[in-house]
Amino acid sequence: MTGERTAAAPSDSAVPSGSAPLSDASAPSGWHLADALRERVAPPRFPDREFPVTRYGARGDGRTDCTEAIRRAVADCHAAGGGHVTVPRGTYATGAIHLLSNVDLHVEAGARLAFSRDPAAYLPVVLSRFQGVECYAYSPFIYAHGQENIAVTGAGTLDGRADETHWWPWSGQEEFGWRPGIPQQEDDWPALWRQAEYGVPVTERVYGAGHWFRPNFIEPYGCRNVLIEGVTIIRSPMWEIHPVLCSNVLVQDVVIDSPGPNNDGIDPESCRDVVIRRCTINAGDDCIAIKSGREADGRRVNVPSENILIEDCDLRHRYGAITLGSDLTGGVRNVFVRNCRIGGPGLYFGLYIKTNSVRGGFAENIHLDGITVSNLTKEFVTCDFFRGEGDSGDQTPVVRNIDIRNVTVGRARRALLARGYERSRIEGLRLTDCAFGELAEGDRLENVEGLVLDNVTRNGEPIAHEP
Repeated sequence: MTGERTAAAPSDSAVPSGSAPLSDASAPSGWHLADALRERVAPPRFPDREFPVTRYGARGDGRTDCTEAIRRAVADCHAAGGGHVTVPRGTYATGAIHLLSNVDLHVEAGARLAFSRDPAAYLPVVLSRFQGVECYAYSPFIYAHGQENIAVTGAGTLDGRADETHWWPWSGQEEFGWRPGIPQQEDDWPALWRQAEYGVPVTERVYGAGHWFRPNFIEPYGCRNVLIEGVTIIRSPMWEIHPVLCSNVLVQDVVIDSPGPNNDGIDPESCRDVVIRRCTINAGDDCIAIKSGREADGRRVNVPSENILIEDCDLRHRYGAITLGSDLTGGVRNVFVRNCRIGGPGLYFGLYIKTNSVRGGFAENIHLDGITVSNLTKEFVTCDFFRGEGDSGDQTPVVRNIDIRNVTVGRARRALLARGYERSRIEGLRLTDCAFGELAEGDRLENVEGLVLDNVTRNGEPIAHEP
């Protein structure tokens, strides 16, 4: 049982209560901000009341549709002033679950929520973001909008039941079941992108029945005081945990094992004050991806992701272990990553910063310390402004103050791939006390200003960079 917890007091100011000025975060000693953040982000408190879903007619037989029973349990828990909606041992078939303030959805050990494969189970449409653009689309499997003090906890399993015949083919990737003639998200994406570019109101961007945007798994939208703890998430249609425009978010002791298409693990987007710790992630895309909206829509909303601590996590598969972007238009600042274990035969990058002159935005004050990497197929740090669209846009990306300390890498293609624009150089990239083992190639650096290497070695020898 989750038990009583003390709710954090969120701040309505532009800089959360307890935050230091940006100039402090830009200093190598900025780790004191991470410690303050760890103390500030507290889990919400829930009254010691239980609302078992079985009391409302839910049956753990794997066949009975429990959607309405869970809905009524959530509504009663909320109306009573809050508590725990408990899911006991068994398999419970359900559609979308919408949380309300002061409700903890507690999935007990031995319990499984098995989510419907029928898209109609995720209607009516709700406000969401698809690839960084706001729209009304299929409900995420577990969703909350504008709520306070909410949680998904327990030692149970959340099973999205996506596979090569359900949800994943909409990705348009043959590896995941798509074949010519099967609908896919690219049938809809150009229309949504144009709507955002031309400023069509979000209420008119509706992509429900007859459209093909896959829903995310857990998505609190515009919420305060969010806890996701202990659960195992498998077989997601798309991203697993996607808080948007939230503050005071704590994700801990979660296991994610979902190697499907675009199956990012944890994606805080335009969020403030986030702690992610003791999570194990085996994802089909980036393990942890910090985002802030995309292109015209990112500039319209204009809310960065800031004050994010990631610690004691195991990040194993597939693209970036820690990624900033590529939906980075609103900016990312003050990210702290420490004491994480990274690597595996299918993991590409350690720190992956994705932006260019189409996306724009900024990434600044990024701190890594105490990272152990077994093996990567590509670079430990990659930031390439020429990736994807190259220099074809009218935005100027800004990447600065990347401080990396106490990193050990067993094997990778390179230590660094950093390519800025001549008009916008990557600034302040510092590596201290870092040891790289086997590197297949030398670093690739273009338009990098203020690179500092202090006790950085390759197989015990100091790394020397060629222009």
